[in-house]
Amino acid sequence: MNALQLAVADGMTIARRNALKIRRAPDLLGGVVMLPIVFVLLFAYVFGSMISLPGMSYGEYLLPGIFVMTIVSSAQITGYTLTQDLQKGIFDRFRTLPMSPSAVLTGQTVADVIMNLTSVVTMALVGLAVGWRVRSSPVEGALGFLMLLLFAYAFSWVTATVALSLRTPEVFNNVATILSFPLVFLSNAFVESTRLPGPLRVVAEWNPVSTLVQGARELFGNTSPAMPVPSAWPLRHAVPVSFAWSVVLLAVFVPLATRLYQKAVSR
Repeated sequence: MNALQLAVADGMTIARRNALKIRRAPDLLGGVVMLPIVFVLLFAYVFGSMISLPGMSYGEYLLPGIFVMTIVSSAQITGYTLTQDLQKGIFDRFRTLPMSPSAVLTGQTVADVIMNLTSVVTMALVGLAVGWRVRSSPVEGALGFLMLLLFAYAFSWVTATVALSLRTPEVFNNVATILSFPLVFLSNAFVESTRLPGPLRVVAEWNPVSTLVQGARELFGNTSPAMPVPSAWPLRHAVPVSFAWSVVLLAVFVPLATRLYQKAVSR
């Protein structure tokens, strides 16, 4: 077995271990699934009647934003799990085993993709119950879900890098919350970026979360010709730019997280 095959096999072993860990601790998955469901119901039934959009319902406009909010929130579990394993000395045990150095991070991020898939499927079902529909072709709809999961995987490596830099669950939770809230709420996830005041509008239009939300809306067909056409370049090319963001995040943070992990286990 060559080095690549060994790394893949070790990564899948760690992924199975983390998937079993999630199954035995359903509170991790419950928090990721239940909070977005609450947001869907809250915004669709409480605020939806007060927010009108030309040519479409607020519920259809909202769901892609909820999807993106969920994958950003779920990615924090990658970092939290890594900091817990660091504190418990589990990495020291892995270091004594004949396994690939990248297997721990690869396995953790792959397991989190499975969790994200579960969350997105659950929210899609809830969305269908409240009137959301995929109004594009099946191929475009599938591409939309693929785009979301790819970004979720890439963003997991970002949180892994932050976690390995901070090394304690409490500090990581505080920093991750501070970083994730502006990403989600200073975006077009809940309202059109054109409704935001000047400086905040610029931030929202160039926010990668806004690009991902816009791309998901386009691929799911949750747009209306009566809606204002985005003026910012990333929003006018939302689908290719969203895929490009995922590639850039992976190219930057996979080697960075791997280097930090090797530094952490060498201490």
